Amino acid sequence: MTRALLNRQLRSVPGRTDRVVVIGAGLAGLSAALRLRGAGREVTVVDRCPGPGGRAGRVERAGYALDTGPSVFTAPDLVADAFAAVGETMADRLTLTPLDTTYRAQFADGSHLDVHADRTAFAAEVERLCGAGEAAALLRYLDDLAELYELQLRTFIDRNLDSPLDLLGPELLALARRGGFRRLSKHVGAAFTDDRLRRLFSFQALYAGVSPFRAIAAYAVIAQLDIGAGVWHPQGGIGAVPRAMAAAAADAGVEFRYGTEVAQLELAGGRVTGVALEDGDLLPADAVAVTADAPHRLVPGLRGPRRPVYSPSCVALHLGVRAELPGQAHHTISFGAAWEQVFAELTRDGRPMSDPSLLISMPSVTDRSLAPEGGQVISVVAPTPNLDPRSGGNPDLDWPALAPRYREELLATLEARGWTGVGEAIEVEELLTPVDWAAQGMAAGTPFALAHTFGQTGPFRPSTLPRSGPENVVLAGSSVQPGVGVPMVVISGRLAAERITGPVPA
Repeated sequence: MTRALLNRQLRSVPGRTDRVVVIGAGLAGLSAALRLRGAGREVTVVDRCPGPGGRAGRVERAGYALDTGPSVFTAPDLVADAFAAVGETMADRLTLTPLDTTYRAQFADGSHLDVHADRTAFAAEVERLCGAGEAAALLRYLDDLAELYELQLRTFIDRNLDSPLDLLGPELLALARRGGFRRLSKHVGAAFTDDRLRRLFSFQALYAGVSPFRAIAAYAVIAQLDIGAGVWHPQGGIGAVPRAMAAAAADAGVEFRYGTEVAQLELAGGRVTGVALEDGDLLPADAVAVTADAPHRLVPGLRGPRRPVYSPSCVALHLGVRAELPGQAHHTISFGAAWEQVFAELTRDGRPMSDPSLLISMPSVTDRSLAPEGGQVISVVAPTPNLDPRSGGNPDLDWPALAPRYREELLATLEARGWTGVGEAIEVEELLTPVDWAAQGMAAGTPFALAHTFGQTGPFRPSTLPRSGPENVVLAGSSVQPGVGVPMVVISGRLAAERITGPVPA
């Protein structure tokens, strides 16, 4: 089925669209810029940062290169598609290494399970830990995930949606019949009897901003992107992806204006006519793509979400350590003993998890360019409440005072879970808390944007072409369709561009 057929009723920006200004050089903005330039538009990208990347930030000190944004890279075909829009081949710009062990799942009882990209090897691991019955259940579940993903890709993800009526069709009925609207925890619980596997296939709901006990089963497909379809490492770190995309865009004729803030959008007759910069320049514009986290703060007349529910936030601790740390995996999901209780703490009680489950990444295991000889790069992500009390967050947490104590707790947890000696070997570090995310302009102090509640999913999520505000402004990024995560924001950039250029046949 072609995208053109799926988008046969697609609303688009009316009038002339020759000159487009893209606000934001993150993955969504770069994806949009490549698409727009490939369709023949004159494109200028503006970003307040000194270079491309947005949330995919990077810190370089003392020979260490720390990615301060996303740490897991999946669905590289979506990025390759963006390069192809300007006649480029991704492999000419970016080197990707597939991870044989996509994750190591570490459990509180001392057991662990290596998740392999090869399903036969993965099933053998599951049989070793959980028995032959669970290994057979795994293979059935992986098949189901792949089918569910393809179904949802066509229905919810890879298309612009203007109305719930856009969903009507056999795919929605098939999703309902497969139990896609029951709770994720029950969906996974029906597939596996071993609690460790249940956790492994439901923790991804936090990527969508909701507890597994509140998420709908349709979000099981998030596991398809990393567990089912595999994980890659871009050589040079995740930050290499936006740098490569920006280089390809620049070579194709896109102009970049880094290190400058947007002052305001100039209006005439219900359209934006130019983008005024803080440095005094005015960029003429026939259309504008805005990738800001809260675009209603910038776009005149644009209404924000009526009752927004934001995802939990996180504390991210990025370390450069002078230690070998042998035997550790590239990515480790370290589960605490508590489960349902800590999600209640996070999303209902507004306090950090008392027994946290952590995502720990050590990309220097795969890519030695990220650390000096004898050193390693480690990133630890710990879910925490956001700053919005309406979303279960807690604006009263004094993060500047709490951060040093929380850092010590994280380091102690790492030590207890096998990263022995890490605290004494730190040479470089970056600690980011909800107040830091808020200072970067992220609504509710969370890098995970609007939560994927039912009322903020699919056609109920803010559209890439809003019905309020200027008629020639489109939106992209985590807070609009299709949602949160590297693959989703890359798709959002394309969907926003198609609001300007029209859909491109698959």
